[in-house]
Order: sequence, then structure tokens, then C-alpha cells
Amino acid sequence: MTIAALEALSFGLERLALAAAVAGHRLTLLTSDRTVYRHELAAMPDDILDIVDVDTMDQSAVRRALAALPDLAGLVNTTDTWSVPAADLAAALGLPGPDPAAVRVLRDKALVRQRLHTAGLSRGTATGDLDAVELPAVLKDSAGTSSRAVWIVHDEAGLRAALTEAASGRSGLKGRLFAEPFLAGPLYSAETLSWKGETRLLGVASRLTSRTPAVREEGAAFPVALPPGERETVARWVADVLAVAGHDQGFAHVEYVHTAHGPELVEINRRIGGALIGEVLCRALGTDVYDALVETTLGVRPTLMDGPLAAPFEGPAVAFVLVYPDRPGTLTGWQGLDGLAAFPGKVEWYPVRAPGDTVTSIGDQRGCTGMVLAEGATAELAQHRAWSAATTVRPLMADG
Repeated sequence: MTIAALEALSFGLERLALAAAVAGHRLTLLTSDRTVYRHELAAMPDDILDIVDVDTMDQSAVRRALAALPDLAGLVNTTDTWSVPAADLAAALGLPGPDPAAVRVLRDKALVRQRLHTAGLSRGTATGDLDAVELPAVLKDSAGTSSRAVWIVHDEAGLRAALTEAASGRSGLKGRLFAEPFLAGPLYSAETLSWKGETRLLGVASRLTSRTPAVREEGAAFPVALPPGERETVARWVADVLAVAGHDQGFAHVEYVHTAHGPELVEINRRIGGALIGEVLCRALGTDVYDALVETTLGVRPTLMDGPLAAPFEGPAVAFVLVYPDRPGTLTGWQGLDGLAAFPGKVEWYPVRAPGDTVTSIGDQRGCTGMVLAEGATAELAQHRAWSAATTVRPLMADG
């Protein structure tokens, strides 16, 4: 039988295909751009994945492509952009999947914030009245991804500049612009798995972001060693947050700031975390989390909900750092890749771009050209190793 993937995250496709095969199914990727997956496709065996080229923004075309697949058993989605269409298609085809109405709520960051505030899980709420914003504040796209269209504003001048940029059309808003309170504290992500309303915290990852105004992701490390009692606090909090937001099955990547008053939500992604989070989870937890993704897609309680994890993390801690160029242009290659083997931590290079690609913006994750991954005994050590190695890699750019 067949499991179809309506697009996918840039990394993890090989693991997903192998997990589907273990479950007795064949994975078929529906995509409108194979180059997104070129690193994965170049590295994986030739016979474990089928690809259907289709305009994945055209739901009618996608439905026809799905109808042509033999014995379709499930439709997996690991992206934000296609989460609502995937939920709609699964429901229309009678496949297991989340409630499309719940997925729509999760794709609306403003609505999620308002629900949490009403339930007493957020000290502040969201507002669309951008002429009466309490500062400091964060302006963001209600349907944004990859840290695009996010502005941290501390004064009236910054607010006016952000509103002007948002109105210019250059930011590419996918939803509506809204404001929410600025959260002071370090950024983390809770990586979770849920089934029928029960949520298991798999661990917490640290998140490194750049200085304003870019606010782009720079790196992550997993698992964070939380103080005694704090893991339980985060586990209870994230379960309550997901319940109020309406997420009751599958993976979730819940970004939060640990403020002076406790955890406060930044956003919920109803999927495995992006970049290399999937790979990090597999290594650190000592299990292939993509097996759970396949089980959830097929409507089966994931074994990972009940099985033991590598505790207290016998697996290595893992970190990665995103490598950005210093200016837009055409990528011609990288300097320093041949020296990565000299660094401790089993350092690996994961290219996101290829020579010849045009990088139009370096203000968010679209500007990432690749990632450096490293292991260590703790998340802190792994992060230091990944960072030290990544600082020696320099993208080479040409004008154009």
C-alpha cells in the first residue's frame, strides 16, 4: 500500500521513506520542486521513494494525483504551508488525519494567542489594532513560517518602520498582521507527541536567534538539561497549551520563551521541528521518531507514546548551526568545508542550497545555505562544538 507525502521538510525524507517501508508501505512524495530535497535525494537509495511532480498549490491537481496512487493508506504532512490542504484532502478521501477545523486554528497564530489568553495560559493577547499597540511588542504574520514577517519593536519609531515595511508588500504576508506582547527571556522549543488528547514531552531544545532586526534562527541544541521539577512544569504546561489550541494527535514543535513568570508561547507548529530537529530527535532519543510519524498517519497509536526513551538521555546530545552569507547574491560555493573533520563532535555538513542558487534575503531562514551538526555529551557541549565549526564555514557569493 502507499503513503503519500504532500511536500515535506527539507530533511528527514529518507528516514520517512524507510519508516514507511518498515510499516509495509511505499512512500510517494508529491512535490512541485524537487530541488528542495536535492541533498536527501542524492544521498538516499534509489528504490525507496516514488516522486510525483505536481503543482502542490493546486488542490484539484493534488487530489487527482492522489487518486492515481495504488492502495492509498495515508497522507502525511510535515509542513505548515500544506497542513490545511493535507487535512482537507485526508478528510475528503476518508483517510486518517486531524480535524481540518483544528488545523485551521493552529495555522492562525493570533487566534491561538487569544484562546490561550482566555484560558489563562498567556499573560497577553493578540490585537489587530496596530494603532494602539502596547510597546515593547512583536508584530507578526498570523500565518507566517520560517521567522518571516516578524518585527520586534521597542519604540514608536520602530513600530512605524515595521508597519511601513509590512505594508510595502516585500515581507510577503500570508495572513494578517497582528501584534502581541514582547516576551523577555531565552527561547526554547518543546518537542512533543500526542495521541487522542494525551501528550508526551520528548524533550526541550534550546534556540539561538540573531539580534534584531533580522530575528532569524541561528542554531539549536537538544536535549536541554532542565533544573529539577522544571521538566514536569514544562510537560504540564505544553499539554495544556496544545489541548486549548485543539491539537490532539501527532507531533508538535512548540516554541516558547521562559520568562520570569514561567513559559509563554511563541508559536505552535503541528509537526516535527524544521531544519535538523528530526535528525536530532532520532539521535538523542535513541529511536527513529519517523516510525511514530508513519503510525500517526495510519491512524495507529504511536509506539513512541509508551516506549522508553534513552534516559536520562543515553544517546548523544546534538546541536546544529545555520550558516548564512553576509550579503544576498548568487552562491558559488563554500570556504572551509574541508576543515570540518578536524573539529570534535562527529561534525557533519548539511547543504540547504547549491552553487548557482540565488539568495535574495538574509534576514530570515530563506538565507540559510547549509547547517553544521555536531554531537556532545550535553546540549551545551554539542552547541559549542557546532558553533565553533560553523564559524569556519563561509558562503562565497557573487553579485546577481
